[in-house]
Amino acid sequence: MKNSIRFKLNGRPITLDVDDDRTLLWVLRTDLGLTGTKYGCGEGICGACTVIVGGKAVRACRASLKNVAGKEVVTIEGLARDGKLHPLQQAFIDHGALQCGYCTSGMLLDAYVFLHENPNPSREAIVARMERNLCRCGAHQRIVEAIESASRQMRAQSGVQS
Repeated sequence: MKNSIRFKLNGRPITLDVDDDRTLLWVLRTDLGLTGTKYGCGEGICGACTVIVGGKAVRACRASLKNVAGKEVVTIEGLARDGKLHPLQQAFIDHGALQCGYCTSGMLLDAYVFLHENPNPSREAIVARMERNLCRCGAHQRIVEAIESASRQMRAQSGVQS
């Protein structure tokens, strides 16, 4: 059933008249042209489609549009600010954690939420959290190193001591 759905997307108000049972993934990709969010498994397992909804990491392939009504949605396109990469994005580049890049947007957004929940995580906590995201290229070690690096930089920028 078509409904008018309102939410904030990457800081901008959005109103769509769409079937509210459609998944957020396909609305982002096809209706809004934001292709950074990837289709991976379609089952919410691999993490390639991860976005942030209301401050939480959400698998967009499993989230219906009606579940984002009135909420803030952040995609990979909204992570950088004023043309400047987020420290996580820069750390992924600096540590070669991109490889093929297919899983990267989901990894970055899941790591972003994780670091806001836990600004000074242990290596073990990072590994445990990122196990929720599949990387077929085998860049896991570099991904963990990038998240550790970004965590240090984000704490330094905010003045938080380790």
